[in-house]
Amino acid sequence: MPVDFHLGPSEAGTRAAAAGFAQHVLKPAHAEYVKLEHHHERFQATRPAYAAGVKGGLLKGQVSPAHGGTGGSLVEAAIMVEECYAVEGSAALTIFGTGLGLTPLNIAGKPEHAEFFAPFLSGEGTPMASLVFSEPAGVANALEKGAPGFQTTARREGDEWIVDGEKMWATNCAGWDFRGCDLACVVCRDVTEPAEPDGDPRDHVMIVLVTRADLDRNGPDAFKVLRHISMPGHTSVSGPHVRYTNVRVPAKNVLCPPGQGAQVAFGAFDVSAVLVGAMGVGLMRAAFDAALAFAKRDSRGGAVPLLERQAVADLLSGVKMQTEACRALVWKAAHAMVNGPGEYDARRELALAAKIYASEASVRACTDAINAVGITAYDVEQPFAELLNMAIVLPIFDGGNVGIRRRHMQQLMLSPTYDAWAATYGPSEQQ
Repeated sequence: MPVDFHLGPSEAGTRAAAAGFAQHVLKPAHAEYVKLEHHHERFQATRPAYAAGVKGGLLKGQVSPAHGGTGGSLVEAAIMVEECYAVEGSAALTIFGTGLGLTPLNIAGKPEHAEFFAPFLSGEGTPMASLVFSEPAGVANALEKGAPGFQTTARREGDEWIVDGEKMWATNCAGWDFRGCDLACVVCRDVTEPAEPDGDPRDHVMIVLVTRADLDRNGPDAFKVLRHISMPGHTSVSGPHVRYTNVRVPAKNVLCPPGQGAQVAFGAFDVSAVLVGAMGVGLMRAAFDAALAFAKRDSRGGAVPLLERQAVADLLSGVKMQTEACRALVWKAAHAMVNGPGEYDARRELALAAKIYASEASVRACTDAINAVGITAYDVEQPFAELLNMAIVLPIFDGGNVGIRRRHMQQLMLSPTYDAWAATYGPSEQQ
């Protein structure tokens, strides 16, 4: 099949639907939540927009067809993310955060886990899911040999597991009322038996499903929000510092037993890496469009519009080229993750590259757009400050580029079987 970047009917339909949702639901939601002072209040104010997304099938669309959902290709998901982020990224991230929360279930779920998918397939209400991974002390080095591992623990006791520990930054983990979301995929460390002193921390990583019903059954002290985090960007997103205390869940709630949790959790982040790249593309696109419109209409007191100034045109053409390049990389990574060529590690490398390159390019693009516009861009009635504040988190969340994503690329390159171009041309003859 020839290389073809034309959107097919399904991709074009996804783009049109996402653009309509962004304009008619997310954009008005932004206008409402910015009126509120506190971060957690702004989050709660986006609930009607989230409900509209649920009714429109956005949650069911983030569940694999293998589990009863209507999820399309990863390319379609990237297109949807870009369209939303080009208009309103903050309210959109809450919806996509539930998608990330469901990804471990999409990867590792079995028929017996159908009950956990059910709320997200109904098309009703405002159910939330969360991948509860990061911790207050950080997790970038938690799986090094000799490291203590995850500080959130699970202990087997009869037919139950008991979860204890603190988590932070997990989007949606506290739910709408801050008493816990509908479904949390909690990444934790099995401490049922003492660990070997020289053991591999990965051997003890597991994923436990904690539902809102589990938290309610355990009583009011089982789950607490210790602090709502206010952020400079994504100002309607909730990812607080929380604590689980003696949360008892039945054995059937184990999604990944000890030794299998790390692979599934990082597999979920491989998928989300592509989508973070798409977020960056959406923000770059918004910054370019706003700066281009300004440069066409404003002369800054001169005889000609700004766009006729070579310095301004050079900045904007650079932003445009970077946006196109990042979109091409994101689409390629999304297609390759599912279709190949190459083994999984080769395809995964493209996902990592899309996240790193597009996230860092989005920060530069927003800054260049600001420089092209000048001091007017510093006015909060202009979109540029908000776009930059959203962009600056992309290199440091969803696995920070320095602490995690580039290290993963390094590990791939260090492999004796590393095949640099397998994801483009297929395995080389030398392999």
